[in-house]
Amino acid sequence: MTDQMTIATPGDETILTADYADTSEALAGSEAATVNTGGLLAEPTNDEDESALPDWLRESRARAWREFQTLALPARTEQAWRFSTLGKIDLKNYQPAQPISETVREKLIARSAGNRDSAGLMVFANDRLIAREVYAAELAAQGVLWLPLDEAARAHGDLFRRHFMTQEILLGSKKFAALHAARVRAGTFLYVPKNVEVALPLEVFHWLGGGAGSAVFPHTLLIAEAGSKVTLVDYYESERADAGGFACGVNDLVVGPGAQVTYLCAQNWNEKTVSFQINTTTVERDAKVTSLHLNLGAAYARLESLSRLVGAGGRSDMLAATVANGTQEFDQRTLQDHVAPHTTSDLLYKNSLSDTARTIFAGLIRVEPQAQATDAYQKVRNLLLSEEAEANSMPGLEILADEVRCTHGATSGAVDAEEMFYLLSRGIDPLTARQLIVFGFLNEIVERLGDERVAGKLTELLRAKFERLHAERRQQRSNNSAAVAAAA
Repeated sequence: MTDQMTIATPGDETILTADYADTSEALAGSEAATVNTGGLLAEPTNDEDESALPDWLRESRARAWREFQTLALPARTEQAWRFSTLGKIDLKNYQPAQPISETVREKLIARSAGNRDSAGLMVFANDRLIAREVYAAELAAQGVLWLPLDEAARAHGDLFRRHFMTQEILLGSKKFAALHAARVRAGTFLYVPKNVEVALPLEVFHWLGGGAGSAVFPHTLLIAEAGSKVTLVDYYESERADAGGFACGVNDLVVGPGAQVTYLCAQNWNEKTVSFQINTTTVERDAKVTSLHLNLGAAYARLESLSRLVGAGGRSDMLAATVANGTQEFDQRTLQDHVAPHTTSDLLYKNSLSDTARTIFAGLIRVEPQAQATDAYQKVRNLLLSEEAEANSMPGLEILADEVRCTHGATSGAVDAEEMFYLLSRGIDPLTARQLIVFGFLNEIVERLGDERVAGKLTELLRAKFERLHAERRQQRSNNSAAVAAAA
């Protein structure tokens, strides 16, 4: 049985129509407790790496596993999972990723090429650190801590424990966050002391390798003290294009008074991977955070991004650019939570959809009663490149204060005919013309960073996906032409 729902977006925005299945598509086994049937549903086993962790962290992992077992798997009848294709998620199909071989290790290190100028590089493969380089020698002298997660937990336990997995999960993936907390074994801890500026970006590569069914749980914890400034980039990549896996990542940004943080997340798993990314940002007085999520890979990718503005004068810019093709599905859930007065948030998400790809956006601006003089903006733009592509947009407001300025909206549309005509009239073929238009549409997001050092790699990743899609389209046309000729 299939129902149909029509969503009207505010203002002059396009009306989107989407089919959604009834509760029969909810995950099998979404009862109140998870039954142990193997894969990631099996209880984690202790290993040598875990035995080296502090007692409190091992106990925390055990508590998280018990919570995971008691929480229900999500159902599409829940508002937080509306329109999601839950049938793509089956935890029984995945196992914790195993160590990679030395040969693969060397290849992945060679492929971990970020920006030309950076302060340091970490490379993880299957949740194990395989390389670490610090190019800016002054970092340690300034008191900057940039460590693997397990090392930080041992050497800086009080600071680490104060912020590790302490934020409430509000956007639907509480069960998956508990799974992450129970199985996390690797990631990055970055601490920037008061008034310290890290001039160049720090970069981290997270690789998912091996055969099909491997699972990783990358984690990022960034703490920027008052008056500090730093840029951190996370890249998520697959060793192979043909081996589907599961990735469940968490990143927490804690931004102190007057600090400035730029966080970039480039999700480029292969198109057979299921991905969850849960982001929580806390913005204190006069602090500024810019976060950008580049969504390219995965069969199903869910991004939950929560920004809490808890200090007057705080600002959060939330950006995302998505290229969806084939049967890919990108599920985006956001919350701009204004807790303190005189705070600003600005969300701009852009999605390009071709073939039968789907996107879901559900975003809420919430203004607490005491958060007077709030400025909040939320804009989602969908560029539909085929009649079969589907964009579902649900922007929302919850305003409990009376002196605010808040706007939201969502638009969907096809490639502009005049733009196409202009390019075609100059001898550009239709495939290339459309690629140029889409690239310009999305590249506005990258340009808003205002930093060519970090924008360059993101632009390179965008171009690489467009070039691959372009080559696939040309090959498909060639095959079709050959088939017609053979039939004649």
